[in-house]
Amino acid sequence: MEMLDNYTSRNKVYGCYDTAVSNANDIWQSDSVLTFYLPNFAAQIAFMLFANRCLYYLFRPFNQPRFVVEILVGFMLSPEVFGRTQFFQALAPVKLVVTNETISYVGLVYYVFLAGLDMNLETITSARKKATTIAIVATVIPMIMGGAMYTLLQTMYTGPPEYLSRYNTNKAYMFWTLIYSVTGFPIVTQILADLKLLYTGLGRAALTVAMIIDFYNWVMFALLIPFALNEKVAMYSVISTVSFVLVCFIVIQPHLVQLVVRKTNQNEWDNCQLFYVVMGAYLFAFVTDFLGTHPVVGALVYGIMLPRGKFSNLLIEKTEDFASVYLAPLFFASCGVRLRIFSVIESQGLALVVIVLVLSCIPKVLSTVIATQLFGMPVHDGVAIGLLMNTKEILPLIMLIVAWDKEILSVESYSIIIMSVFLMTLLVPIIINGIYKPRQLYKQNKLRTIQNLKVEAEVKILACVHNPRQATGMINILEASNAIKLSRLRIFALHLVEITGNTAALLAAHINTQSGSQSLTDSEQDLENITITFKDYAEQNENISVDILAAVSTYSTIHEDIHIVAREKQATLILLPFHKQSNIEGILETMNEAFKDINQSVMRDAPCSVAIFVDRGLGSLFKVNLRLLMVFFGGPDDREALALAWRMSKHEGIQLSVVRVNMLGEAAQVDLSPQAESRELFCAVMDCEKQREFDDEYVSSFRLKAVNNKDSISYSEKEVHSGEDIPLMMEELDKVGYDLYILGQGTGRNSLMLSDLLKWSDCPELGVIGDMVASNNFGSCSSLLVVQQYGFGGMVFENTTQNPCQLPKNDCESEDVYVEVEL
Repeated sequence: MEMLDNYTSRNKVYGCYDTAVSNANDIWQSDSVLTFYLPNFAAQIAFMLFANRCLYYLFRPFNQPRFVVEILVGFMLSPEVFGRTQFFQALAPVKLVVTNETISYVGLVYYVFLAGLDMNLETITSARKKATTIAIVATVIPMIMGGAMYTLLQTMYTGPPEYLSRYNTNKAYMFWTLIYSVTGFPIVTQILADLKLLYTGLGRAALTVAMIIDFYNWVMFALLIPFALNEKVAMYSVISTVSFVLVCFIVIQPHLVQLVVRKTNQNEWDNCQLFYVVMGAYLFAFVTDFLGTHPVVGALVYGIMLPRGKFSNLLIEKTEDFASVYLAPLFFASCGVRLRIFSVIESQGLALVVIVLVLSCIPKVLSTVIATQLFGMPVHDGVAIGLLMNTKEILPLIMLIVAWDKEILSVESYSIIIMSVFLMTLLVPIIINGIYKPRQLYKQNKLRTIQNLKVEAEVKILACVHNPRQATGMINILEASNAIKLSRLRIFALHLVEITGNTAALLAAHINTQSGSQSLTDSEQDLENITITFKDYAEQNENISVDILAAVSTYSTIHEDIHIVAREKQATLILLPFHKQSNIEGILETMNEAFKDINQSVMRDAPCSVAIFVDRGLGSLFKVNLRLLMVFFGGPDDREALALAWRMSKHEGIQLSVVRVNMLGEAAQVDLSPQAESRELFCAVMDCEKQREFDDEYVSSFRLKAVNNKDSISYSEKEVHSGEDIPLMMEELDKVGYDLYILGQGTGRNSLMLSDLLKWSDCPELGVIGDMVASNNFGSCSSLLVVQQYGFGGMVFENTTQNPCQLPKNDCESEDVYVEVEL
C-alpha cells in the first residue's frame, strides 16, 4: 500500500482501494487470478510489446536504444498523456499496479543478473592508467556538480516552505549525486556499434571507460543504498554485505566455475539444469535483501561470479527474452508512468526545468575533457567521450524508484532527473553521429592503391576472415606480398562475427578474450585460433607486424565496420575471403550466402583497393615455389592486379607469367550503354582510348623494368576476336597448372563483349574472367585473387558538376583527387 499511498498524496490522481475483497475463496482474499489479474496482465504485456516494437522501428533510423523507447511507452501511460483515457484505465487499472510492480521486479532482478554477466572484471582490473583516470574523474566531478545542482534546484523552488525541510536531506543529496555519476555501459556499446565507431580509437577508449564507470557505480550503489533503506542498521548491512561478497568470490566462485566449465565442456546442460542456474540469481537477491541491501546487488554479484564464454552465451541465448523483452519493459514503463514533467513546468516554470536539464549535460562532458587533456587527447574526443558517458540505463532508474517509494526525492526532483536521463540518452547518438559521421572530403591518393605505392613505403593490408581456415589461406597471399625487404608489411587481421544475443556481452568478450579454465564461445575460439595463426606468422618475419581486431555486427551492416577500420588504419588493400570454400574433392561449396553480399557491399564503396581471395588449397610459400598467372585485359583493375603481381614476383619462391590479351575485331567494340544519359559515343570512345594509353604505358614499364631483368618473370600476348575465344584461351592457359591466378575485376574496360558476358556471371564481384575461373565447370584447381582498384571499381564520385566527357584522374597521375562520400 505504500506505493499506492504515494500515488494519492503526490498526484491526487489515483485513490486508495481496499485490497481485501469478500468472495467465496477462503484462501485468497482477492479477485480470481484467472478472471482478472492474468488477462489484464497479459493485455499489458501485449500492449508493451506492440508499442515498444512500433516506436523502436520509428526511432531506429536515429540509432536510439530500446531504453529510450521503453521510457517513452511508460510516459504514454501516465495521467499527463493518455493515462486518464478510458482505454488506458481499462488496460492498466489501479488495483493491478501492485501486481505489475511485483512481476516487473522479477524481470528487474534477472535483467541485472545479465548485466553482471556483461561485466568483465579482468578488463577492469587490467585497464591502463589513462582509462582508469578518465573513469575516476568522470565519476567524482559529476557527483560534486550533481550536489551543486540540487542546491540550485532547492534555491529556485517556489512551492510551500515545508517542501524544503522535507526534501532537503542528506539522503536526497546522496541520490542526486549518485545518479549524475552513472554511465550505462550496455547503452554505450549499443550506440557505438550502431554508429560503427566501436573499432575507432574513440570507440575503444569510450567502451573501456564506460565499463569501469559502470562497475564503480554499482559498487557505490551497493555500499550506500542501505543508508537509504534503513539508516539505523545501515552500517551492519554494509559490513554483512561485503562479507557475503567476499565469501562468494573466495569460497563459492572457484567451485562454481569448476562445475560450470566442466558441464559446459561436456555439453551436459539441459533446460532443467539451466533453471537451477537462473534460480541462483533470485537466491542471491534474497540474501542481499535479507542483509539490508537492495535485491539487485545479489543478482549482480551472482552474474559476475559465473564464467564468461560458451556458458554465458548459452544462458543469454535461452533466457534473455524472459527478462529483456517481456518483464524488464514493465519496470521501465513504471518509471515513465511516474513522470509528471508537465505539472512541474506548470508549477515551477519552464526556465527552472530548462536550466537544470542543460546543466545536467555538463558534468560528464567537463570531467572527461579535463581528464583527456591530461593525456594529450583532442578536445573533440573528450567531448564525445563525455557525451557517451552521459547515457544512462537501469541503475539510475532503480535509484529513482527507491527514492520515490521512500519519499526521499520530490515529484519535481524525480521528474527532472527522469527527463535528464531520457534526453541525454536520446540526444547522444544524434550528436555523436553529427560530429563523427558528417559528409567529409576524403583524399584519394597513391597510398590507397598498390599501383602507385613507393617501393620503400609500408604496405598496410586489412585481412578479413570469418574462420581460422580462411586465415591460414590468407597467410600465403600476405607472405607473397611481403617480397620487398625494404618495405614493411603491416597486417590488420579483422575477424568478422555476426552479432547474436546480447550486444554488450559479445562486444565485451571481444575486447578482452581470455582463455584459461573458462570455456570459450565458438567465435572466441575462432578469434583465439586466428590470433595464433597470424602471430606465429609475424614471429617468423622481422619486417611484419600484426594487429588482431574483431568486428561484431549484423551481416547487413558489417561492411561499414570494414570500411571504418580501413580508414582508421589507412589500409592500402582490403583482402576478403570468397563466400565458397574448397572441399576434399576440390569443388567449391557455398559456406554462407551472406558472405557474398558482404564482399559486394565492401567493393561498392571501399576506401582503398580490394581483393577477393578464392582459396583452392594454395601451397605454403615456406615449402614450395608458386607459379602465378596474371591475365591482363586492360583497365584500372587490371593495372592494379599487375602491380600486385609485380610486387609478388620479387619473392624468391614465385614465378610470374603475365599474358596480355589484345581484343580485336568484334571483341574490340566499345560498350555504348551509358552510365548516365549525358554520356555520348564520343565520350565512350575517348574514355576507351585514354584507358588504352594508360594500359600501354604501364605494361611497357613492367616489361622494361621486370621482364628483361628477371628469369622468373615471363610475358606473352594473346589475341581474342570474339566471346567464344575467351574460354578456349583460358582453358589453354590452365593446362600449364598455375597455383594462383591474379585478375582485375574489370570495371573501366569499356568492352561490349565483356559487359555482355558479365550479365551471365554468377559472381559479378569476381568479374567475367574471375567468375569463369572460379566456376566448378571450368575444372581449374588453381586459387584466384581478383583485384579492384580504388577510385574506379566501386567508389561513387558524387561530384557531378564536371563535363560528362571528363575522365576521373588516374591514380598514376601526381595530382590528388578529392572524393566526397557519405559515411
